[in-house]
Amino acid sequence: MSNPKTIKPMFKILRMLSFIVLLGTFLVSLNSCDKDDDPSNSNFGTVSGTVTDDSGEPIADVKVTVSGVNEEDVVVMTGADGKYSVGNVSVKLHAITFSKTGWLTVSKSVSATDFDANKSTTVDVTLQNASAKIVGTISDAKAAGAPLSGVTVTIGAAGTVTTTAEGTFAIENLVPDAYTVTFTKDNYVTITKNVTKADFVDGVVTINLTMGGQELLRGLTADDLARAEKWYYNEYRGGRNADAYPHWDWACNYMSTLDFRGAWEEQNEGTTLQIRNSTGDRSNPADLNVFDSFVFGSKRITQDNKIMSLRIRTHSADAGSPVHFGVQVVDLSAAQPAAVKIGDNKTFASENYTDFEFDLSNYVGKEVVIAIGTYRQATGDYWKQLVLRAIRFADKKVENWDWLPGNEVVTGWKLTHETARSTMPHTKKSFTGLSPQSGDRGNYVGAYRKWRDVAHIAAEWSFVPLKKDPEVFPSEGYLIKTRNTPDVSTTVPEAYLYSKFSIAAGSNKLTLSTRTFGGNYTFFKLTAIDNDGNVIHVAPQSNTAQDASAADDGCWKFKHDAGGAGTPEQYAKFVYDLSQFDGKDVTIAIGVYNGAASSGENKLVFHRIDLN
Repeated sequence: MSNPKTIKPMFKILRMLSFIVLLGTFLVSLNSCDKDDDPSNSNFGTVSGTVTDDSGEPIADVKVTVSGVNEEDVVVMTGADGKYSVGNVSVKLHAITFSKTGWLTVSKSVSATDFDANKSTTVDVTLQNASAKIVGTISDAKAAGAPLSGVTVTIGAAGTVTTTAEGTFAIENLVPDAYTVTFTKDNYVTITKNVTKADFVDGVVTINLTMGGQELLRGLTADDLARAEKWYYNEYRGGRNADAYPHWDWACNYMSTLDFRGAWEEQNEGTTLQIRNSTGDRSNPADLNVFDSFVFGSKRITQDNKIMSLRIRTHSADAGSPVHFGVQVVDLSAAQPAAVKIGDNKTFASENYTDFEFDLSNYVGKEVVIAIGTYRQATGDYWKQLVLRAIRFADKKVENWDWLPGNEVVTGWKLTHETARSTMPHTKKSFTGLSPQSGDRGNYVGAYRKWRDVAHIAAEWSFVPLKKDPEVFPSEGYLIKTRNTPDVSTTVPEAYLYSKFSIAAGSNKLTLSTRTFGGNYTFFKLTAIDNDGNVIHVAPQSNTAQDASAADDGCWKFKHDAGGAGTPEQYAKFVYDLSQFDGKDVTIAIGVYNGAASSGENKLVFHRIDLN
């Protein structure tokens, strides 16, 4: 039996030993916590790297911001060598932002797994020069044109600003690109402007506009309509169906490149104007005076094109509930511009194509805004579609699948003196044949719409498919071609493009950048037609083709199998001196001809056309 006198001291010793162990554990724990907060331990590392431009040159004074969850941002600047280094960075997820005025901001991220065994990670970035900007001044139509402050100007994620007391704004640090600029202010009609990459001049786009004016077409004031896209030509075709091929084939019909507002869609039967019928739109009130959806453009009316014909049909309509549609004209030269109806509202319900005419004689000698649209006849679930297959202008009604009427400038061309005279001179001087987006018969609308941003030749010139359709989306450029036929002609083209220009010093040299495919010659010709109907086939002043020579009837034949989107310098260049037409408005036509029998599809590529 143990002695009680020896047991009590042993308990004291055991208690003391337990206390020492617990104290040691606590101190170790404290020491461990201290180490977690110590930047010198393994839970912290370094982020470093180099910031350069597109050419690999370092960029100094770039602000590098390292952000972490529940941590304060750490900011450093790059040195003259473009390098930066940030120490004491916790080894976990961080966002790293690189920003400098005049450069596009870039954001990167690093996670714990990006750090190496030495707890270091490298983040190099290339910044894109973003010195472009959109600037302008907004005035107030409600206050006699005084500067309008407090307007929200936005281009979406790329930037939002507010106009100053002087009505000015500037959205900076942009790259030249396509932007949709929206101007909003309470109690003012919201205005939207589309900016294309080509609109940037020396890196700047200037938009000066007036807000608070009377709405003439839904969402559009006189200031908006003054910038309406021009309807240069007398025929616009829509739809996919190849009725009367090739004139009415999908690859030849570009109505969907026009400026549509509201609900619309490209369909087999045509380009449809629809009643807006989303859940929110169904509560819109009926209105037979204001278009629900419409297409519009600015056009000069002459004796040669004073009658507008619409070839239409309908969807989702019947005699008891037809489509209500009409035409409105805005004469911006009037003392008080207003949207004027041409005749009464029309009603129509038929799956058969029918031609309607609208007399624009009251506007001869003027350039006016023409709008074609549908009216909402009822509130609620109201689904109606007006199908536009053709918008055509002539001195008389045009019907069926016919070509525009008149006296041909060259027999077989289907281009009349009346059409050539009334075609409006183009305001642009440079055009591309490269499509930013590709497509096919079932999926081309988005690609066609992209043409609007780049001055694509198919959207900006008028295409006449006399005998053959084009190839719309090759990577080398838009191309027209011949049939594989024994029929030889160097007077009537298989297909051609035309546009009118005011020729003068500084815009009297035309350069066609082009190429061919295969071993056969492509025959082509540039023809000038003045307003008096004189036809002159112009020979190139020079060319860089691999093999080129004059052929019959003013044609040239050539072979050149080089050039692509990535090698623009390799295309053949044909240069034309148009100075003989200085001071004149001249229609320029470029066509491809079947100069050799049964020689396959010989192709003329349009990479670029420049007038300078």
